[in-house]
Amino acid sequence: MARARTYPVEAVVLQRIRMGESDLALTLLCDDGQQRRAVAKGARKPQGRLAGRVQLFSETRFLMARGRSLDVVAEATLKDPHTAVTASPDGVEAASAVCEVARHTSFEDAGDPFLYALLRRTLRAVGEALEADGPRDGLGPRTGLVVAAYTFKVTSHQGWRPATEACVECGDPSPTWFSAAAGGALCESCAHGVAGAAFGGSTGAAWVGSLVGLTFDELLRAPVDRATSDWLLEQAHLWAATQLDARLRAFEFLLGL
Repeated sequence: MARARTYPVEAVVLQRIRMGESDLALTLLCDDGQQRRAVAKGARKPQGRLAGRVQLFSETRFLMARGRSLDVVAEATLKDPHTAVTASPDGVEAASAVCEVARHTSFEDAGDPFLYALLRRTLRAVGEALEADGPRDGLGPRTGLVVAAYTFKVTSHQGWRPATEACVECGDPSPTWFSAAAGGALCESCAHGVAGAAFGGSTGAAWVGSLVGLTFDELLRAPVDRATSDWLLEQAHLWAATQLDARLRAFEFLLGL
């Protein structure tokens, strides 16, 4: 039986790349957890019917037409544009880092609905964190916490879960350092032999474990200072870049690297 020429799908827009004079090539994370690429014809035209409906980070209902190499967006209806995120430069930077990690942890022809559910909740959490942080100079602590939490949650789900309860080298139950290269927490003695290990104090490794295990509602209620949030964000970047073997440029921009 021949496949239907068109099919519906809900997705978050992870990336947009200019294509020709007026088109956009979209990278999407779909509700079945698969990553898909599609062309939105005329989406860069101000008066085009798709203009404003295929924005970055938006949750959108698509009707796709099957193409030879890339599918084509036939129709698009915004479900949630995440305006709380896109209205803020800090929100855009945070969501860009999140969606960059999402691109590296989702795949074509490999569905996993958890990835879509996690990304949707994370984007809402970014908006909630921005409101909780309020106006400030630079990324707020709760917004940074959300980005770090997503990074550790999604990589842990994919099989790269950091060890946080004891030193990964000797089993010391009171680790004070953390290393992406070593796979997690380290005691002071073992950390001396690991290049790039970062001192996190008595609570650093425990915080990483909390980012993996706690819900976003719980994390947004947790008291966190700017220094701790910045440290966790740095470790999340190193963890993802190391485990995914990828350069994460949006994450680097967020950190000011």
